[in-house]
Parts: sequence; C-alpha cells; structure tokens
Amino acid sequence: MINGKKKIEITVEKTDTGFSAYANDWGVFSTGANIPELVSHLVEAINLFLEEDDVEPIQVSDLRLNLDLKQFFQYYKVLNARFLAQRIGMNPTLLSQYVRGVKRPSPKQTEKIIQGIQGIGRELSDLRFI
Repeated sequence: MINGKKKIEITVEKTDTGFSAYANDWGVFSTGANIPELVSHLVEAINLFLEEDDVEPIQVSDLRLNLDLKQFFQYYKVLNARFLAQRIGMNPTLLSQYVRGVKRPSPKQTEKIIQGIQGIGRELSDLRFI
C-alpha cells in the first residue's frame, strides 16, 4: 500500500563504496555514497517504478529504513554506544557486542535501543543554541 499510508519497508546495507538498499516487497534497488544520497536515489527509483500506476509520488517520509545496529553505528559515529547503553540502562559490553555483530539483540532489546536513540534524536531536535 502506498497512498494508504503504510510505510515502504527498505533494507539498507553497507557496501565498500557506500550503501545499497532495496524495497522489500517491490524489487526496487538503489545505491548511494551516504544515507541521504541513498534515500534520494531510492525515492527516485521507486517513483520511476510507479510511474505507470495512478498513484501520487512517494516522499522520503513514506519510507521506513531498516539497518542493523552495526551499520547504524558505523554511519552515525557521532552517537557513542557507551553513552547510549548507560542512558537506556543496558550493560555497555552487551551493547558493544550488538554493535560489533557478535550478538543479535532480542526484539525487546532492539526496541529499547531504538527508543533510546529516538529519545536522543528528539532532544537534539528541540535544542536551540544561544
């Protein structure tokens, strides 16, 4: 569903030259040197794919990007895993193992991590510098 407001699930993977992604249910692929470029290319590719259908063009907000923790922390190096672990009440060593790909977090742990990251994002977006 597109204009019914269900997000388009996108799987993102790190490559040697940047990032690649595919729309899970659509067979649409794209690449980019970084995440913003990848998203831009992906929106363009999906809209080309949908060109013959009678639907409104998709926007970035219609996408849901799925990355694994290791890729997330490789790209968003500004976010410190130790700080995040302390903030969400998780053992820093355990989060480090998730980040390195040594262990996979359970769905409950994944949700805890996502909520912590989103909370930091909300705080940062509300900041004003003087």
